[in-house]
Amino acid sequence: MSFAFPVRVYWEDTDAGGIVFYANYLKFFERARTEWLRSVGVSQSVLRAQTGGMFVVGETAVRFLQPARLDDELIITARLASAGRASLLIEQRALRGPDTTVLAEGTIRIGWVDAATLRPARIPPVVIESILRTT
Repeated sequence: MSFAFPVRVYWEDTDAGGIVFYANYLKFFERARTEWLRSVGVSQSVLRAQTGGMFVVGETAVRFLQPARLDDELIITARLASAGRASLLIEQRALRGPDTTVLAEGTIRIGWVDAATLRPARIPPVVIESILRTT
């Protein structure tokens, strides 16, 4: 099951050619991941305050298939692909609505680190339980 988050393309998202600048898909993916976590009860700012840890992006791979343009309505999805003790692999897609043409797709690995030292740590059990309960 995928979480879906709507995004509208604005001028600031496009390049000189009038299409979405490739790096902006990573911003769209970030927003969708954050809202997905929120939807399962994981507030990253609260978690950091309570546990002293946070998620950081450790790895990403994105394929760009078709361009998005100004005013397009996009649906950005996020789906847990796998969960380890210290990281999550998230599959994400950017779809143009309403026909759901796939524009970009990729994976993002987010790792849990101690916020003070940035050293890898175990994801708190409450986080994993919240995520797995909804997938």
